[in-house]
Amino acid sequence: MQTRLKELPIDLDRERLPRHVAVIMDGNGRWAQRQGLPRIMGHRRGVDALKDLLRCCKDWGIKALTAYAFSTENWGRPLEEVEFLMTLFERVLRREIDDMMKENVQIQFLGNLSALPQSLQGEIQRSMTKTQDNNGIQFNVATNYGARQEILQAVHAIAQEVQEGKIQLDEIDEALFSRHLYTANVSDPDLLIRTSGEMRLSNFLLWQMAYAELYITDILWPDFDREQFHQALFAYQQRKRRFGKI
Repeated sequence: MQTRLKELPIDLDRERLPRHVAVIMDGNGRWAQRQGLPRIMGHRRGVDALKDLLRCCKDWGIKALTAYAFSTENWGRPLEEVEFLMTLFERVLRREIDDMMKENVQIQFLGNLSALPQSLQGEIQRSMTKTQDNNGIQFNVATNYGARQEILQAVHAIAQEVQEGKIQLDEIDEALFSRHLYTANVSDPDLLIRTSGEMRLSNFLLWQMAYAELYITDILWPDFDREQFHQALFAYQQRKRRFGKI
């Protein structure tokens, strides 16, 4: 960590900050391998980087942060790594809940949570319930999340409601569809940051990213600090967001 400054850097315009930042936290395993460490150590360091980014967002006035923590495809990783991640999620939630309350963080989990270990589901529900009235920053953690699956689930739910006569076909619009997604009460991201240099969305928030600005950095996630975030925000503020218009 190069700096712990709470104040917004002077070259950033507070009025033009993204309201919602999303991050694909890529490169934990590669970071560990480069250090000659087991891959799981990269995940531990990645948690520290995420915790600091969350605090930075709150300090600088960004209202929402969404982190891609575990995808539906990640189940295909080695069993030892998957089991470690599930245990890590649970321990971090239990350890950090008091700090989240002090920092006024509202945490929400996005994804098919029913497939997670029961003990982790319990910690997730406890953390969401305990922080539900906090309004300092909205922290969304995409866990067992896949955008295609999310879209299919929304289609099935809407089709069921049409079949039951609860809605009419001509009532289906973007707003109604969005209300059937995991992110029903979350604004669309303004900025997506992906670390480690990979140039893909990896099945993350495909509907919600329609007009997000993309920022790709070669920095591996455990090395992504406030200075790196500063650079991402500066790059974001140099762009003109037209949303398909002139």
